[in-house]
Formats: sequence, C-alpha cells, structure tokens
Amino acid sequence: MSETVQIGVGKTGRRGYGFSDIAVVPDRRTRDAGDADVSWRIDAYDFTLPFIGAPMDSAASPETVIALGRAGGLGVLDLEGLWTRYEDPGDAYRRIREATDDQAGRVLQEVYAEPVKAELITARLAEIRAAGVTVAGALSPQRTQQFYQTVLDAGVDLFVIRGTTVSAEHVSSTAEPLNLKKFIYELDVPVIVGGAGTYTTALHLMRTGAAGVLAGFGGGATSSSLRTLGLRTPMATAVADVAGARRDYLDESGGRYVHVIADGSLGHAGDIPKAFACGADAVMLGTALARANEAPGGGYHWGAEARHQRLPRGRRVPVGSVGPLEQVLFGPAHDATGTTNLVGALQKSMATTGYTDLKEFQKVAVTVSHYEA
Repeated sequence: MSETVQIGVGKTGRRGYGFSDIAVVPDRRTRDAGDADVSWRIDAYDFTLPFIGAPMDSAASPETVIALGRAGGLGVLDLEGLWTRYEDPGDAYRRIREATDDQAGRVLQEVYAEPVKAELITARLAEIRAAGVTVAGALSPQRTQQFYQTVLDAGVDLFVIRGTTVSAEHVSSTAEPLNLKKFIYELDVPVIVGGAGTYTTALHLMRTGAAGVLAGFGGGATSSSLRTLGLRTPMATAVADVAGARRDYLDESGGRYVHVIADGSLGHAGDIPKAFACGADAVMLGTALARANEAPGGGYHWGAEARHQRLPRGRRVPVGSVGPLEQVLFGPAHDATGTTNLVGALQKSMATTGYTDLKEFQKVAVTVSHYEA
C-alpha cells in the first residue's frame, strides 16, 4: 500500500521516491558481469543496448543518433529542433554555447524562433536511414498533427511523441486536440508516447495502442518545472507506477505487453539499474549522452522546455565533456563519477545481485533510504 502523509488538517499527499531514495540490494547469488545480457526488443526491433537517446538538441545530432544506433542502442532525433529549422545549425549552436548564463534563456528563444521545415525533416531522416540503423524521430503532441505525415513519408521505423506531460484525453477550447487512440491505431509504425507520471495516465496511454510509454517527465537535469509550475515526478515511484499499469493492462488486454521506458533523472550510471529495478524495460538518456565529446551541445545541455517562447520551464546547464561516446557507453572508466562505462556498470549491478537478464532483474530487491552519491 502507498504511504499517505498528512500535509495539514485539510490536505494529505502520497509519499513518492526518487532514484536517490532507493538502492538495489545484493542477494545470496552473484554472477559474472560478462554473462549479463542487456539486450531488449520493442515491436520488430532488437537492440543490444537498452539505451534510447533522448531527442534533445544538446545530445542528439544526426551523427550521434547514427553512432548510438551502430553501438546497439536507439538514437532519436528531435524533429522540431535545430536540425529541422536550419540547413546548417552550427551558428545557432555557437550562440547557445557562447551565451552567458543570464543571456542563455533569451538566446534559446531567439534561435528556436526559426520555423521547422518539412523538407529538413525528410532530409535528416533520410541521412539516418542511409546509415543502416533503426530510424526514430520525435515530435511534441502539439506538432504531431502538423508533421506526422512528413515523418511517415520519410520512412521512420519508430515514432516518438514526447512531451513534459502527455495525456490520452487532452481537452482544448481553442484547437482540435490530438486523439491519440485514433491516431496511433491509424499509423503503420510503432509509437512510443509520454511522459506519464502516474498509474492512471500510463494505463490510458497504453489503451491508445502505444508500443511503449515514457515514464517520467524527462529533462531531469535541465527542467525547472518545479520552480515554474510546481510539478515534479519522483522517478522511482513514477516508473514503478507505470510498470504497475503495464502489468494490469497485460491482463486487461489479454496479453498485450507495453514497454516501459524510464525518462528522467538518469544522469549517472548508478541511476540506470534502479530504473530497471522499478520495472523499466529500457531507459532514455539525455544528460549522460550530452557529456560525450561528440554531443553537439559542446558540454552544455538543454531541453525543449527551455526554448518555450512565452514560459520557459527549463534552462541550459553545463554538464562538461567526459570522453568519446564509445567510452561513455563501454568504458573504460577512469574514475568513480558514474559518467563513463554505463553498460559495464549496468552489467556489474545485475551480476552483483545475481541476475543475467534484464526482465528478471526487474524483480531485484530494493531498499528505501536516502543515499548520498
């Protein structure tokens, strides 16, 4: 049962836990780390790594999307980002990198004021497809109606609809809302949709026919939603809730399995096994990949929330560069900061707790307490 706490005489609230509040617990059996299998599958697509690159301009360019795909993961390009607004976004990136902290918010608004161009969506997806990797692109719910046909015509394999909060029942008095259930069932490609921060939201999204649901709001390091909107998703609780919705929907649908993808607060290697312990099938990485030398942000990281023209709910943050993408993923690590060798760390965590399969690893015991990194 969930713990309810009394905030005051007139209000109670449910206690939620972030990844910093939990830890996986070793058991009586250990394994060799090399025996840990971290592969996963969604729809018809197999991946040797359970890592999805977040569609964030600071972490994902066509080049890095291709590199992550060749490494065994799934790269996702933001189809309303700089790469679909500019033929050559180099100057826009330079302005963002060189802006002072006080200027960064306004500069983001200025460079993202350039319209998204359908022909650039087509060109970028064609570039990724030509590299021979799985092609995935992301749009926000607000842009999906406008550009989804362009995306499908370009030959996308997986379509991601990603927002801070995505619901199956958005109501608007000024515009025709996106009917996710009708939309997803009419598509010929699997759709990953989110974020979902609660059991009920996730269950409704699963009923739309989505192949995967993003658990969390994403943009953990770059989001200021708590300060600007009063919103926060404690990630351990969110992933466990969405995993619970997956279990119940599996029974409700007669066996249809919807993948749970943790999205947010995964900036260090130790956060990743906690996400799987809470029930995730894969993780979406932003900050962790933005630290790679090849990341277009050049040591800075920002998300879609930071570029909003009227109410930014995020910021540009310095994350530094720790090494090539190959080292970020596979090592070797030369320190204990948890920023390199993400794959090796996940395998070691699985092996230390006695598991060699990610699906089985979801059963690992966890303890609740606050841990300092």
